[in-house]
Amino acid sequence: MIEIQNVTKVYGKQTVLSCVSATLEAGRIYGLVGINGSGKTTLMRCICGFTHPTSGKIIVNGDEIGKKVDFPKRTGIIIETPGFLPHYSGLRNLLLLAGVSHGATKERAAQVMRQVKLDPDEKKPVAQYSLGMRQRLGIAQAIMEDPEILILDEPFNGLDPESVATLKKFLIEYRDAGNLVLFSAHNLDLIANFCDDVVFIDKQRKIFQLENPRDFAQLESSFFQKCVCYEYFLPL
Repeated sequence: MIEIQNVTKVYGKQTVLSCVSATLEAGRIYGLVGINGSGKTTLMRCICGFTHPTSGKIIVNGDEIGKKVDFPKRTGIIIETPGFLPHYSGLRNLLLLAGVSHGATKERAAQVMRQVKLDPDEKKPVAQYSLGMRQRLGIAQAIMEDPEILILDEPFNGLDPESVATLKKFLIEYRDAGNLVLFSAHNLDLIANFCDDVVFIDKQRKIFQLENPRDFAQLESSFFQKCVCYEYFLPL
C-alpha cells in the first residue's frame, strides 16, 4: 500500500504539488494523469525516495519514506528515460544492476528479457537499440527482482502495438498476483479503459482519485477540453 498524506513539494518559489493525498492499494492498476508540469513525475520521485516532500509524508507498506527508510522496499521503478551503459548488451546491463543488489540471477535476467520480447543472447550493444527496445529493457530492469510495487513513468512510450499488448498482459498478471502498479500516461483511452483507478492531478496541483475509471471520461471532457495543452493528451 502507498499512502500519500498532504504532500506539498516546492522548488524555489514554484509549488509543484499542493497538499495532495491518495491511498493506493495492492492488487490494482493505477493510472496517473495530468497536463505537462502538473507534478506527475515529481510525485513518483517522492514515492521512490529520489526527492522528499517539502511537507507531508509518504508511507509505503508501513515505512515512511525519508524517515524510516530511504527508498521503498521491493519496488520496481522507471522514472523518465531508462539509463543504461550504451556499449554493453542488454543482458550485461541487467547483470551489472543485479550485481549491486544481488537480487536477480543470470537466469532470471534472461527470463525477464524474454518476457518483454528481447533476446538475452543478442550481443548488440544498447547504443544500437531502438527507443522501444530501450523502453522494454527498462521494464525488464524494473521487474527482474520480483517487486511488490511497480512505479512506471510513461512505460508505453515508444512501444509498438505488439509490445503494448505484451506489457498490458504482463501488468494484468502482475496485478492479479496481488501487486500494485502505478504508471503515468498521456493516452486517455489507455487510462480510461485499462486502469482499475485513476489518479488525476489538475492545474492547481491537486489530486482527484477516481475509483471508477469510466468517470475519467466525464472529468476529461469538463477539464481537458478547456486546457490549452489538450492536444498533448490525444490517444496514440
